[in-house]
Amino acid sequence: MSIVLYGIPNCETVKKARAWLTGNGVAYQFHDFRKQGVPAERLDEWIAQCGWERLVNRQGTTWRKLDTKEQGGVIDAPGAKALMQAHPSVIKRPVVEWGDQTTVGFHPADWALRARR
Repeated sequence: MSIVLYGIPNCETVKKARAWLTGNGVAYQFHDFRKQGVPAERLDEWIAQCGWERLVNRQGTTWRKLDTKEQGGVIDAPGAKALMQAHPSVIKRPVVEWGDQTTVGFHPADWALRARR
């Protein structure tokens, strides 16, 4: 199984997730949203698997800094996708592809089960 962790290197949750993977001997590839951007083709798959509501981090600093018009445009998958492509930091992190399944956020208990597969 090929594992890809998507995020931003200075995000505390991403740091914890990367440390967990390394500490548990789980090989993974890291995709930096800031340097490599948000892969549009993957974003469609994440939305299909996880739902756009789960991917948009409405609690984060990036969301709070958006004007009300940009926030108001996030009412469906196309609006959310456009926002996530324009502002990668609004994506809840980390997004992890575990082969053919995708998760959002860092959940060590769930990850332990996935890593054993």
